[in-house]
Amino acid sequence: MEVRAKKSLGQHFLTDLSIARSIADALVTEGIGARQEDNAESSVLLPVPALEIGPGMGVLSQYLLERDDIDLKMVEIDDESVDYLLMNLPKTNGRLIKADFLKLKLENFFKGKFFIIGNFPYNISSQIFFKILEYKESVPQVVCMIQKEVAERIAEKPGTKTYGILSVLLQAWYDIEYLFTVGEGAFNPPPKVKSAVTRLTRNSRTALGCDESLFKTVVKTSFNQRRKTMRNSLKPLITAKAGREGWSPEQTARFASDPVFDLRPERLGVEDFIALTLKLS
Repeated sequence: MEVRAKKSLGQHFLTDLSIARSIADALVTEGIGARQEDNAESSVLLPVPALEIGPGMGVLSQYLLERDDIDLKMVEIDDESVDYLLMNLPKTNGRLIKADFLKLKLENFFKGKFFIIGNFPYNISSQIFFKILEYKESVPQVVCMIQKEVAERIAEKPGTKTYGILSVLLQAWYDIEYLFTVGEGAFNPPPKVKSAVTRLTRNSRTALGCDESLFKTVVKTSFNQRRKTMRNSLKPLITAKAGREGWSPEQTARFASDPVFDLRPERLGVEDFIALTLKLS
């Protein structure tokens, strides 16, 4: 039995076993596992919970299931893939969640910290990252294979055309490593683009120091009109600020004359966006 790749689900099944093993090995759990104290002199390191998104036919899953430092669960939306896994990879029994990851309430399956790994469907990879950000306090690390262009974008530094919304929002909370590139021939069916494996590790930041909702709005509003200066793209937020403060047109113009508003969004790093959010709050 083979699983038919479905375009609607963005399925491209990894077939290169060496790459699958390398992805599995890229998940680093050392130092993050829970410890169960047996007595005053010793402790036992327990496996850390991990969730694989879109296991497909289990090419990556088989290597993850070999690791005794991981307590693996898998979420799969495709009925055909679920049937294949249960039939061909018996260890998946009791670990499979038949659901859409984007609609899943992860707190129902994980009570503490958990890792995320997978070959993310390219058509929803950005949505997956936005969902991971909702659980950033619970997810210490993510290892994923995504479209090469997206991998470059999220790891990019300020000052380039590829730097964007996901770059800022993810880098605010995660250190991002571009690990290696994967060619089209490693998949069936082959995608039209190259892929890349990336590791995101939670940084030490515990709070932004500004309103997080407004921070997201500032970042998204800025990049949605990235060819404009910040003064033009953020005009509605500047106007809202002036209204709250009861400023005159002259006071508003003075506020908007700050040199930061002369810049375009790709020139601003995470700290700059935090400062800008504080300025607009």
